[in-house]
Amino acid sequence: MTKKRMLFVLFIIQMMFFLLLGRLVQLQLVSTESFHGMNLIEASVEQRTQQMIIDDGRGMFVDRNEQPLTYDYIPSLVLFPFLKKIDWPIEEVATVLSISKQTIIDQLHEAKAPFILFVNEQPFRLTERQMKKINDLRIPGVMAVKKQYPLERKYAQHLIGLLGENQTLFQQRYPDKKLSAKTKIGVSGLQSAFDEFLIQDGETKLLYHVDGSGEPLFGMDVKYMEQANPFYPITIQTTMDRSLQAEVEDIVRMHGMEKGAVVLLDVQTSDILALMSVPEMDEDDPYKDGAAENQALLPQIPGSIFKVVVAAAAIEKGLVPSERTFDCSKKINGEPNDEDDDSFLSFKDSFAVSCNNTFGILGKELVQKENDILEQYAKKLGVFSLVGWNGRVYHFHDFRPLSEEKKGTIWANEQDQKVPLAIAQTAIGQKDVRLSPLAVANMMATIARGGEVKQVRAAKKMMYKNGTTFFEFQEQTLTDETLQRDTIEQLQQLLREVVQHQRGTGRAFQSLPYSVAGKSGTAETGRKEIVNKWFAGYFPSEQPKYALVVVQLETESAKAVTNAVFADIVRAIYELDQLQEKGRDER
Repeated sequence: MTKKRMLFVLFIIQMMFFLLLGRLVQLQLVSTESFHGMNLIEASVEQRTQQMIIDDGRGMFVDRNEQPLTYDYIPSLVLFPFLKKIDWPIEEVATVLSISKQTIIDQLHEAKAPFILFVNEQPFRLTERQMKKINDLRIPGVMAVKKQYPLERKYAQHLIGLLGENQTLFQQRYPDKKLSAKTKIGVSGLQSAFDEFLIQDGETKLLYHVDGSGEPLFGMDVKYMEQANPFYPITIQTTMDRSLQAEVEDIVRMHGMEKGAVVLLDVQTSDILALMSVPEMDEDDPYKDGAAENQALLPQIPGSIFKVVVAAAAIEKGLVPSERTFDCSKKINGEPNDEDDDSFLSFKDSFAVSCNNTFGILGKELVQKENDILEQYAKKLGVFSLVGWNGRVYHFHDFRPLSEEKKGTIWANEQDQKVPLAIAQTAIGQKDVRLSPLAVANMMATIARGGEVKQVRAAKKMMYKNGTTFFEFQEQTLTDETLQRDTIEQLQQLLREVVQHQRGTGRAFQSLPYSVAGKSGTAETGRKEIVNKWFAGYFPSEQPKYALVVVQLETESAKAVTNAVFADIVRAIYELDQLQEKGRDER
């Protein structure tokens, strides 16, 4: 009996030994890179290494003037904690930096890991001369480097997009890449669209190995490790102007717009100069209350903005001779219009005061001629279809930087094209008409530059680390079908009349420093007294440079700040332009 017990105990011990051995094999040989989602090799190295990440290796975004939009690189002083245990020429370093020795001593005393020297709660910014002097001293554990810092201000959050850790998405995109599960990838906006070009391929860091008590293992040498490929990371040069973006964001915040979008385009190129969507994202919870949605790229009810399309078709089809008038004392259903005492108005005056009945009548006449006529002219104006740049970029056959852009609609049901009231509602931008603010801005730019329909660019080029061009996003047309020159000139005059007419819906903009041409829109949303309030236009109207759309979504008309935001943006741009011209004159 005793022998059996002994054999049983020995068996249990042997089984435990084999289990322990198997566990060791798993930890040391089999699952070293994927033990319960943890890379054991990385964890082991981290445990005995102290390091300072100088650059995470991910590519960055800059504006059209190469001003940073995501990261900045600040010349900084890195100090390692072992310095407090050795003698080193601290006085000489303090002299080079023109700061007190005690400032360095105090921060070094608290250090348990490599750190950046701070002064007045900010990283101490070295000059190029100071960087050279510090590094020429060759003091172990003292290095001057250009350290990557996220910008304190977040520019164009919705356009640039979000980064995040998403192991499932990472595996879907990059099944063959051997990177840490903690690698951040783009999950929205340009960060997502360009992720394959931007994803890190190694960090730049300073490091040294320590023992259990934190003492250096291999002497005082600090290793500088950087990516092996000298051409990476890639930088994306966007079309944006950081100064204009900042002005737009400040103005929208000042006026307290709760939901909506602003799009500012360069008229000649249809390049995005500034874009803002509200509500803004909270970095701690970006998807709360749909805040991550980019309202500028999503189709919205346009209301009277769509009358521009109807006007273009009516002009080219000869439906609006100068002598023709329209009864504006009626609604589109024939009932009396209690809100307006107008009777008969010309087409030009109807457009200026935004008479619904005029465009309801014209819409019915146009659709009677051709069922798809409104789609045809919307495309000729660059407002219908996806308007963002698309094309071949290396192995991407249909690369879209604005990958979250959604196509608008004009008809949701073809049967509506046979129903007079439904046609009239469509002609005034109601019923099922949906256009994105980006597309509306492109329409205004198309009219302002004379009719050429271009794709909207958000990116100009991708650049290697040394500044040379990796890929350039050339300007591209959206369609070769354009409006007649006479039609464009008449549309330009109609848009000017909206502002210049004594009863025009844009007359509030008459006193702005830049003359404005444009169109207002008040779109019913189906909720009582809740509307989408638009103004879309371009300026200066005589020599257009900017196309601007401001839309406040789901607001009470009386509380809308659309016009105030539009006007303040025009004023801010005028002042910036004046400063630039003064600077050029002084040079």
